Amino acid sequence: MEKVAARAHGHALDLNAVGSARPARRWVMLASELYSLSILRPLASEAIARGHTVAWLARDALAEHLTPQEPRLGSWRALRSYAPDAVFSTVNRIPSVLPGLQVQVFHGLNLHKRDPRLGQFRIQDLFDLYCTHGPATTAPLQALAARHGNFAVVETGWPKLDLLFPGPGAGVAALRRAARGRVIVMYASTFNAPLSQARACLPVLERLVARGDRFWLITLHPMSPPELVARYRQLAGEHAIYLDSDRLADMQHAADVLVCDTSSVIEEFSLLGKPVVTVRHRQPQPFMHDIDSPERIDATLRQVLSEPLARRAAMEAYADEIHPARDGRSARRVLDAVEVHLDQRFGLRRRPRRPWRRWWRTWKMLRALFPGQTRP
Repeated sequence: MEKVAARAHGHALDLNAVGSARPARRWVMLASELYSLSILRPLASEAIARGHTVAWLARDALAEHLTPQEPRLGSWRALRSYAPDAVFSTVNRIPSVLPGLQVQVFHGLNLHKRDPRLGQFRIQDLFDLYCTHGPATTAPLQALAARHGNFAVVETGWPKLDLLFPGPGAGVAALRRAARGRVIVMYASTFNAPLSQARACLPVLERLVARGDRFWLITLHPMSPPELVARYRQLAGEHAIYLDSDRLADMQHAADVLVCDTSSVIEEFSLLGKPVVTVRHRQPQPFMHDIDSPERIDATLRQVLSEPLARRAAMEAYADEIHPARDGRSARRVLDAVEVHLDQRFGLRRRPRRPWRRWWRTWKMLRALFPGQTRP
């Protein structure tokens, strides 16, 4: 059992206390968006392997992506009857009345996508335990934990990346065969308008894909406008493939280089040590080859591919800050942290009272999860 630092308001969670014999527990995976599945499924798999029970909360539109082995709780009564020991969330807001320990595992690695006061470090008194990715997130959240005194922080790594670190699988081999020896370029974009460059890049990508000298792996954020996704899907053919976000790990392993805007895909890709070209990144880092116009993509790709290791040292330093654990065991550490938290009866759940604000947000979120059944 590897030692993982954890601290909250002057108290420490001793993860060395995790033993081999654990009581069976009930977990809930809150899959609020399509991208949640690739983050939560490694947790669910690890929990089931340990003999725990896992159930899912999901909106109707997302429930169709669950498998028969991923049972959905379809009503508030079913959730209360299930009585989970913990709820795992990838988003920043959850219904405050959910039973069990509230665990935040985050929806991305990107520290530069939003103002820190609006992103990962915005404390809304909704979570009991934050499972962080690396020093860049752990230290700021530990400072906030000391100030607020009602949540714990454990550096565990990100469960989604458990799918990345075992190495290339069969899906990667298929993508490389489709490339037929050509350089493979991955293109990805975020969805929110101020940061997304997908519309500006589309005409350039149409030309570059049609040229056929490189092979393109293309994906957009699941929350991107449907009409824009449809236009990008039309690029698929002999020289390109469009894939949904559940194939990100395969795409990242197969690609030689990434072209992106201000998306957290960049941080994931950087952990593999491959070059990154960014288009108008909100806060470019030293390892990025940032350009101010999509028209420069082609020339920058030629430059980057001619010297792919030029910024390797800067990339490795950045990767060590955001996610130093690359052993594919983050889901294990998350569950260890939650089990120790429950075993030690950490007792941090003291929430400031904001009745109206809490009721309104909870009502909206429960309405999405349980249509027509929003009364706890």
